[in-house]
Amino acid sequence: MAGNQPAIWFPAIRTGTGTDVFTERLAAALRVQGLRAEITWLPLRAEYAPWAVPVLGAPEWATVCHINTWLHPRFIPKHLPVLATLHHAIHDPALRIYKGCLRTAYHRFWIAPIERRVLRRVDQVVAVSQYVADMAQNTLCDVPMRVIYNGIDTKLFCPGRQLRQPWEPFRLLYVGAWKPLKGVDLLAPTMRELGDGFELHYTGGPAAENDRAGMPANMHDLGRLSGDQVIAAMQNADAFLFPSRSEGFGLVAAEAMACGLPVVATRGSSLPEVVKDGLTGLLCPQDDAPAFTQAIRRLAADSATRREMSSNAVVRARSAFSEHRAIDAYYETYRDVIAGFGGGVEDHD
Repeated sequence: MAGNQPAIWFPAIRTGTGTDVFTERLAAALRVQGLRAEITWLPLRAEYAPWAVPVLGAPEWATVCHINTWLHPRFIPKHLPVLATLHHAIHDPALRIYKGCLRTAYHRFWIAPIERRVLRRVDQVVAVSQYVADMAQNTLCDVPMRVIYNGIDTKLFCPGRQLRQPWEPFRLLYVGAWKPLKGVDLLAPTMRELGDGFELHYTGGPAAENDRAGMPANMHDLGRLSGDQVIAAMQNADAFLFPSRSEGFGLVAAEAMACGLPVVATRGSSLPEVVKDGLTGLLCPQDDAPAFTQAIRRLAADSATRREMSSNAVVRARSAFSEHRAIDAYYETYRDVIAGFGGGVEDHD
């Protein structure tokens, strides 16, 4: 990374979600590569009451501004080239039954208009998956987009050395929020049908309290896990179970693959871009608990196939989803945006 190096300013709303983590990791990784990259955090009210938050000027050293598509246009500088990352596909009509009336209205009447203005105004849009790009072009506005998959640290997320014994139950792992959108209601019926010889460790915590009465004995709550604990749990499992109904990218599935876990996931949203059916895991129809059960039994019964999928999963995670690959792609995009500054469509709203 020589020559005219980009200097990236991230004005971002602190939401306490994965987008915060994305911004922090990207900025840190860029700094490791010798680039100047700094975040200016805005309070959460900047999302729903942007007029209540003062507009901060961009730092003089910045040569490019990188934002989330949810950032209100009043916070976007006019004198810098701007790149926006599109993280979600929340406007997918199929998700409305999982969001409720209030959240659906918030997304439709507040967030969607903001995103349309942002998408038209910025110089480059990056989507975290082709699914996200396609959904935005169909539901928001059809502007050119690049796809850059989120990167993972494959030095941290890697296969473990702990060997599980053949007499131990086949151990499945679920890591994610305890929400219907993630398909957590499919976990209990799947594990109940699998029965003896199988166990599921899951991250539920207090959010899963109301569902525990209906869970079979082979489900075990890990509570909330830190980063190191997630890696340890992945390294001590046989396969990753992920029946999520919608993922913008499916980062946790990629992390599990990097740890050598075949992934049993839903054939939908972005997950087929992450998990290659029959090669790095098995994909099942959405909401089809018997299909998930059958896929898991297949993995448990065929150790040779499981080992091959494990090896393929590690190779794919390192080649397609490594942090270095993502950083290189963003670096080239920053360079292109700076070189072509002035090509964005001005927002007059």
